[in-house]
Amino acid sequence: MSKAAPLAVAEIIAVGTEMLGADRSDTNSLFITTRLNELGIEVRAKAIVADHLETLSSAVREALARADLVVLTGGLGPTDDDLTRQAVAEVVVRPLVEDSRLVEAIRARFDRRGMRMPEINRRQAQVVAGATTLDNPVGTAPGMWVEIGEKIVLLLPGPPREMRPMFEAVVAGPLLARAGDERLARRVVRLVGRTESHAEEKLKPLYERWAGWAPPIAVTILAGRGKIELQLSARDRDTARADRVLDAAVGDVVGAFGQDVCSTDGRELEEVVGDLLRARAFRLALAESCTGGLVASRLTDVPGSSDYVERGVVAYSNAAKTDLLDVAPGLIAEHGAVSEPVAVAMAEGARRRAGVEMGVGVTGIAGPGGGSEAKPVGTVAIAVAGPGAQVRARTWLFPGTRHHVKMFSATAAIDMLRRALLG
Repeated sequence: MSKAAPLAVAEIIAVGTEMLGADRSDTNSLFITTRLNELGIEVRAKAIVADHLETLSSAVREALARADLVVLTGGLGPTDDDLTRQAVAEVVVRPLVEDSRLVEAIRARFDRRGMRMPEINRRQAQVVAGATTLDNPVGTAPGMWVEIGEKIVLLLPGPPREMRPMFEAVVAGPLLARAGDERLARRVVRLVGRTESHAEEKLKPLYERWAGWAPPIAVTILAGRGKIELQLSARDRDTARADRVLDAAVGDVVGAFGQDVCSTDGRELEEVVGDLLRARAFRLALAESCTGGLVASRLTDVPGSSDYVERGVVAYSNAAKTDLLDVAPGLIAEHGAVSEPVAVAMAEGARRRAGVEMGVGVTGIAGPGGGSEAKPVGTVAIAVAGPGAQVRARTWLFPGTRHHVKMFSATAAIDMLRRALLG
């Protein structure tokens, strides 16, 4: 493989008609982007392309015109709709040639499983002329490294269990040799309780402060429902200097946002809360109405959450709030089911009945019906009860559909718990 100019810009093409449906997603690109960024190679575009030769050839041709490195995943199987090899060969104007060594390697793989190799699998031994083949230790589809002048086209299998080890081997070898001297350092800061526009407003003075720093800091804001991911990155030949600059920038963000900073090490909100509960040896009981168990689901998505999540109750009806959580019917009659007093009673009832240190109560109107002028759709009351009669309660008005209200409510509940644990 030639020694040429450093690879600076990459594009990724995920191949497969199935990924254009509603029930499949392209996870390969996320992994590849992360690893390329660590090498200092900037990913500027990603595409998902169907198993259609003309469309795929056009996508490869356009990506090659813009990028130094084009990475394709998928379409290397043995069937007629596996067209990646053919598309790349067409774009670079080279023939596909059968590699007899690959044919025998594929045949041997079938032999080890006590099976005859179907003749259709010979397609997987077709290689773009002049390409370097990449071994596949866990599958039958080899990859390819194709050089076109100083540019590279990299063909990888689609299944992640085959793609990842192959790509790691390439990263450690030829890509590392072509990546140049600069490396990308990165930090992820997670904010909760701020809108994207409010966060941007608070960050503007920091942008001005960072403008004169070396190396320069690139900032990306990703907004979710009730939370924000702030990505800070810097490219430098001196990785220690880049780390120092980013650490200082993270310190600036913490100083500006205070407890709205959930984490500076990439941990999600649920992980942070779990670590806080575990550090205090606290256990938690949840009482949910409008969220329907979503708070419990998100907290228990974290491995090891059985250390601190003791139980969760979905008390959707008023009768369930009384029967399962000891919420007084008179309290509901006086304040309404969606109210801070009822949320507090739910949190305290869950905590008391479970015999744990912390309780959370959530009650609200997720919609689309059920709202009123006094309590419109999106009205949600959340309470957190802790040791020594410590209680926090707040009423929110969340926007969006029923799904949005539930997601906002769960995030707010988990964040209120985090803030209570921080004291």
